[in-house]
Amino acid sequence: MIVYHGSTDVVEHPDTDHSYRPLDFGKGFYVTTNREQAERWAKRKADLLHIETAYINSYEFAEDYAGFKVKTFTDDLMEWIDFVCKCRDGETAYTEYDIIIGKVANDKVFRVVDLYRAGIWDKERALTEIKAYPNYDQIAFISQKAIDALLSFQASDEV
Repeated sequence: MIVYHGSTDVVEHPDTDHSYRPLDFGKGFYVTTNREQAERWAKRKADLLHIETAYINSYEFAEDYAGFKVKTFTDDLMEWIDFVCKCRDGETAYTEYDIIIGKVANDKVFRVVDLYRAGIWDKERALTEIKAYPNYDQIAFISQKAIDALLSFQASDEV
């Protein structure tokens, strides 16, 4: 399967070292199966850093999980939202996995998660709001071992 990583750099050799803060699934190297989503990430990062060039990096993802600990979030948003909140609060339970697969909190969903984390909305309200937004995916490679074994750089396109 082809997956994409939006960046301001060509990333031929992805690693976990450049993850500077915990995101939805903790620190790791994030990809998506949605090219449009990767392009938005790349352009957003370029805008934030005041850089003119953004790239979509493409990888072949060998989905042979044998020997790797994988956490997959399906449509159970209750478990997903609690996991995301814990990761964003700095908890490190995510490190027991090599790969975490699930939905992504886009800009609108991010605000919903923040309202839930702050206790302004209860879980039921937050989950109702999240369901109203498009579903995007993300795959977080938490361990370098998983990256090295399962991702193979294919190409990089300037966007």
